[in-house]
Amino acid sequence: MCGIVGYVGQRSALDVVMGGLRRLEYRGYDSGGVALVGDGTIFSAKKAGKLLNLDAELAARPLPVTHTGIGHTRWATHGAPNDVNAHPHLDETRRVAVVHNGIIENFAVLRAELEAAGHELVSETDTEVVAHLLHDVLAGTPDLSDAVRAVCQRLEGAFTLVICDADQPDVVVGARRNSPLVVGRGDGENFLGSDVAAFIEYTRDAVELGQDQVVTITPDEIVVTDFFGAPAETKEYHVDWDVSAAEKGGYEWFMLKEMDEQPQAVADTLLGRHSQTGQLQLDEMRLSDDELREVDRIVIIACGTASYAGLVAKYAIEHWTRIPCEVELASEFRYRDPILDKSTLVVAISQSGETMDTLMAIRYARQQKARVLSICNTNGSTIPRESDAVIYTHAGPEVAVASTKGFLSQVVACYLLALYLAQVKGTKYGDEIASILAEIDRVPAGIQRLLDEGDQVRKLAADLSGSRSILFLGRHVGYPVALEGALKLKELAYIHAEGFAAGELKHGPIALVEDGLPVFVVVPPKGRDQLQEKTISSIQEIRARGARTIVLAEDGDDDVVPYADHLIRLPKVPTLLQPLVATVPLQIFATEFADQLGHDVDQPRNLAKSVTVE
Repeated sequence: MCGIVGYVGQRSALDVVMGGLRRLEYRGYDSGGVALVGDGTIFSAKKAGKLLNLDAELAARPLPVTHTGIGHTRWATHGAPNDVNAHPHLDETRRVAVVHNGIIENFAVLRAELEAAGHELVSETDTEVVAHLLHDVLAGTPDLSDAVRAVCQRLEGAFTLVICDADQPDVVVGARRNSPLVVGRGDGENFLGSDVAAFIEYTRDAVELGQDQVVTITPDEIVVTDFFGAPAETKEYHVDWDVSAAEKGGYEWFMLKEMDEQPQAVADTLLGRHSQTGQLQLDEMRLSDDELREVDRIVIIACGTASYAGLVAKYAIEHWTRIPCEVELASEFRYRDPILDKSTLVVAISQSGETMDTLMAIRYARQQKARVLSICNTNGSTIPRESDAVIYTHAGPEVAVASTKGFLSQVVACYLLALYLAQVKGTKYGDEIASILAEIDRVPAGIQRLLDEGDQVRKLAADLSGSRSILFLGRHVGYPVALEGALKLKELAYIHAEGFAAGELKHGPIALVEDGLPVFVVVPPKGRDQLQEKTISSIQEIRARGARTIVLAEDGDDDVVPYADHLIRLPKVPTLLQPLVATVPLQIFATEFADQLGHDVDQPRNLAKSVTVE
């Protein structure tokens, strides 16, 4: 959630830190602030609201040019989103400044201890206790890194801390436990960030931080230890996208840009994964074929949009591999005492690789001896590192909070996993796998067609922008598409939207249908279990009750024409692949609908891109 930046070098620290915070705005935030170190002093500024407010504050009261600084965009957990609770937080003597992501679960006990010792805390945050604890430790331990290690040993919960010290002007120290922090290695300068986007303008060389580690950066050195001072192993990697990939490129919204990138994102997720004969090779598949052959049950865990990708995966996995598959919300998973063992494969889907609910769920799964495979878009993030295997989606950075290309690339990665399991288990022959992969290879062209024809959907969104409730129906893999379409509208437009399995209409939801109510219906391709005919019957039922029907049906399906008030044609694809094309018009609709209402499409209210607290 929160964006964190740290810098030590020769540049203007304020310029580097503010630039990094702007590139991290996609994470969602409600206040921002900076702290700079120079001449034995900490200079700071912070304001509630968007970074424009902080810019205005800095213009009215400029800070001096320094070469060491930290910055933060906050998503409130403890204390209201106001100026006082905004980060950075300083100790009483203004020697240290702290920014923090996560939750310190024992902060109330620590705060009471500090107040009993005479400290005066001014905010409601859990973060401020760290600054005051550091003040006390530094009185006897002048080295900031040693002090941070000592304080971290007392903290409980999930946290990333980045700290600067007025007495050590060329040092920034970071620490992480269950919360993201990455190091950027430069030439005569080094960086910290909650995401590589924070420093991608200056370097693409990054260092992974492991669990319970402290990093100290100076202009010329990066030193990593554990919380007790022992040297820690690190892994360096190169980021394969540049700063232009995280900029709008002439689009009004990042989300529009990312929707247009979907054909390429799908193609890139497939790139290099299979031969012409259908033989699959997946990156970082650290599970052997023998281990995968032992799998007799699959549990997919994910949150939000990723969980709908998991629902699509369930259909594909069970159909292609005949392995039973369940889909669980990661936030609920470990609390119901699920039955897991070494023959269970837990598949964790997370765009950021830092989703706290999902991370806690995979840790629970590993404690129960289950094997864990993650599907993720972020190299070096925590969930892939703590998994037995990973499939990276290679979708590039997704800045808009509401996922588009992230979702489609997750679905493709799920297909690859299903086919890989079918290959290992022998439930599909090589030519069958090659045939399915050839169909997926053709999908990017279909997505591009839908994007090119998007004006039809945008006009519909403008016509319906006065609606306060919209329903979405689907069957088979069209059901998770309906759920995703409704979620996009809720996220962006803040109106009531619900997704239902069309067969459930008669069991309650049809009571919601009234005259003029817009209802999107995803019609399955012809020829599978009469689902197309059954869905048309559902359209007739809701239309008879006054619904305004918006029907998504494949090219050549003329059976739907008499019952569609609005018809959106989809490219012909096999049934299991339909989500890759059917989702796109719903993304376009939600984006335009929200824009018509004047909402911020990239940063919907109350939401953050990466949910790094439970």
